[in-house]
Amino acid sequence: MSEDLSPAENHESEADFEARWEELMLEMDARFGKRPDLNALLLLIGIQELNQGITTFTKEQKQDLMHIATCRLFSLSGHYELERTDEDGWPHYKLLRPVPFANLKEQERMLRWHVLEYFLLDPGDDL
Repeated sequence: MSEDLSPAENHESEADFEARWEELMLEMDARFGKRPDLNALLLLIGIQELNQGITTFTKEQKQDLMHIATCRLFSLSGHYELERTDEDGWPHYKLLRPVPFANLKEQERMLRWHVLEYFLLDPGDDL
């Protein structure tokens, strides 16, 4: 797991991390009427980053939105940067440095950490 995401590095205990995650889940539950899983959060972030409002998306577009979200999230730790926005308004990111290899549990934790940081920067009032 990346050193910049470890609790020791960001001065956050695992208990504090879990408490922050639970707080976000409670906020999402209150806002949407159900507790989202990580994929639903990625889709929401992707829609927010696309900034074209909520509409009907194809399965392929939903996958693209989740990819946009992942790139945006990992841009917070310097792995990606926004390269351009295409003529349809879809953001495109370029890889600056590879995301560290991690097992499934570590990958989920890295994503959750990035989601928490994302919502600290932008609480998502327009979600």
